[in-house]
Amino acid sequence: MVKLKELTKYLDDLLQLNQIIGDPSNNGLQIEGNREVNKIVFSVDTSVCLVEKAVEKKADFIFVHHGLSWGSSLKYITNYNAKLIKPLFKHDISLYAAHLPLDAHPTVGHNAILADMLQLKNKKMFAKYCDIFIGFTGILPKPLSVSELSTLLNKELSEVIGSYSNTKLSDTSKSCFVLDNNRKVKKVGIISGGSGLEGIVAALKSGVDCLITGEFHHMCYHLAKENGLAVIAAGHYKTETPGIFGVMDMVKEKFGITTEFVDIPTGL
Repeated sequence: MVKLKELTKYLDDLLQLNQIIGDPSNNGLQIEGNREVNKIVFSVDTSVCLVEKAVEKKADFIFVHHGLSWGSSLKYITNYNAKLIKPLFKHDISLYAAHLPLDAHPTVGHNAILADMLQLKNKKMFAKYCDIFIGFTGILPKPLSVSELSTLLNKELSEVIGSYSNTKLSDTSKSCFVLDNNRKVKKVGIISGGSGLEGIVAALKSGVDCLITGEFHHMCYHLAKENGLAVIAAGHYKTETPGIFGVMDMVKEKFGITTEFVDIPTGL
């Protein structure tokens, strides 16, 4: 058991919330529940399904990457918002969200862990969003074809998600979008979730051979292709699981309380 106040302060400090300004997500504790926390569930997205699973698992605290409060949202607690919030208050469950802080963190962030999965060397942060660097560049141990890199990335992600969700995942490599420049790549850039046009521009400026991201937008296709940039879009959901596991492990080690990952994949 840990006090809610102690847990939230630890997370605020770990994720350096006071250094991230301008994020559209209202990071930190978004719903205040029980003052004592005995079990935490971790997941990527806030949803009615997640809240129902948290209630079923008798959790006191939910940690997510995508919370329910963005900007000036939640002016009206009706319809879908009401479906999300009512059971949290009814069962005294807290909700904590970390958006950009979990993309940008240098050790337990999505991109830092993805870089470590691929054993990148000479890692450097790149790609600014809301005035902070969120991505990583680095050098692969050896040059790989884009197809080989895509297969390796998908294998690593599938295995780690499977290990935390206690399920054997089928091979989903076909769900990856690959823009191949028909040459081997060595310098890689990583931006979890969706890189957007700004991410493509940042990758080109940084001289990377291949950009790894979650989802790739139509409007970015010709800019990347005509400038020789290979792109692997491995899934928004899948590329935003690593940081969840990183924080989950840190919390479990720090407080020794029960933690569980709830896998609710979107296929996107």
